[in-house]
Amino acid sequence: MAQLSAAPSRNELRLLSAAGFVGFFGIWWAVAASGLLPTRVLPEPQTVLGSMAHLLNHPYAGSTLLGHALASIERFLLGFALAALIGIPLGLLMGWYRWLDDFITPLFEMLRFVAPIAWVPFAALWFGTGIGGPILIIFSGAFPPCLINAYRGARQVDRVLVEAAQTLGAGGARVIAQVLVPAALPSIVAGLRVSAGLGWQSLVGAELIVVSSGLGYLMVQAQATLRTPVVMASMVAIGLIGMVLDVLLRSLERTVRQGWGEN
Repeated sequence: MAQLSAAPSRNELRLLSAAGFVGFFGIWWAVAASGLLPTRVLPEPQTVLGSMAHLLNHPYAGSTLLGHALASIERFLLGFALAALIGIPLGLLMGWYRWLDDFITPLFEMLRFVAPIAWVPFAALWFGTGIGGPILIIFSGAFPPCLINAYRGARQVDRVLVEAAQTLGAGGARVIAQVLVPAALPSIVAGLRVSAGLGWQSLVGAELIVVSSGLGYLMVQAQATLRTPVVMASMVAIGLIGMVLDVLLRSLERTVRQGWGEN
């Protein structure tokens, strides 16, 4: 009977991650250096990195790379925070009150399948190039995971805990605050991680159309002038920021699960 292989150690996982990066950039460099594609289509990695370094100190499309990145992060945080502040409490209440679940679920199930990019025309009409448009689009992408995971967490709470709190005289609000929220916390944090990823992707789509700054806007302006290294530098920046966001939320999720004695 074959034995299960041991799980890789943390150092082995880091080596695998580093090997993945090296392999990706190695293939990219090999294809670009081979001359199979013109440099305006696929510049070499060092060219893109050079563009990133140049953009950090020289404005392009109205700002430096850091300025565009900060504009994107600000919009993301506002939209993401709004989605969490509305979605998490609403999901918990839907999981607790059956009548609220029945009232909201049909409308929510219809709207959550509308892609965030579909809200772009409305965002442009309602807000122009103001900050409200991107926030609306980010909210539409980040809101469903916040609500769904909070709802699932509330529905999966051990009823014995709820009944014990009620036996001790706790009212509805106190049960929600002291039993429901703590017990649903691991599910809520997992939902925040998914929500952040979808919100960040939605932001980039919004910035391609309805803003005058940000990394998505920088990509559009560079594409219009055939500055492929700048386009790819923006893409690398988007990926790096998204990875940092995921690492932070994954760390938070791990901390919460460890606090609950989960793996």
